[in-house]
Order: sequence, then structure tokens, then C-alpha cells
Amino acid sequence: MSKTITFNELRRLKDSLPDGSMHKIADKLNVTVQTVRNYFGGSNYEYGKNMGLHIEPGPDGGIVVLDDPTIYDMAVSILKENEAE
Repeated sequence: MSKTITFNELRRLKDSLPDGSMHKIADKLNVTVQTVRNYFGGSNYEYGKNMGLHIEPGPDGGIVVLDDPTIYDMAVSILKENEAE
């Protein structure tokens, strides 16, 4: 099931994550850290893969369609855990 958000929302989520979150997500999914960074808008495909991120021009940085929201959901979960502490 895909998820649609704005690019700026995706970047705010990434910027809100505590240190080490990218590594934590990458380890849990058995992917490279660069692959997780690419999911949040990075573009280094030499060391990471595309994780189904599609960006279209539009308001608030553009519209982003995430083919698989797993990384997004994990990031939201990490933020909730961090707020609860």
C-alpha cells in the first residue's frame, strides 16, 4: 500500500529522527544506510538502492509517493518511542 505526503514532510521526519536512527532502520531491514538515506530524498545510488520514492513537482516541496511505507512507518515509530522517553 503506497503513501502520499509532501517532500517537506518527508524531510521534516528525517530531520527529526534521533542520531543513529538511519543505522537502526538499515540494520532491521538488512539494507545499506545509504538506501535509507535515498528513501528520505538522497540520491547516492552507487552505494544505495532506490526504495520506491517518486517525487512530482507541487506545493510544499512537491508530492512524494512512497511505494512501500515500511521505512516511513519505522521512522514514525522511532519518533514516538523517543517522545515517550
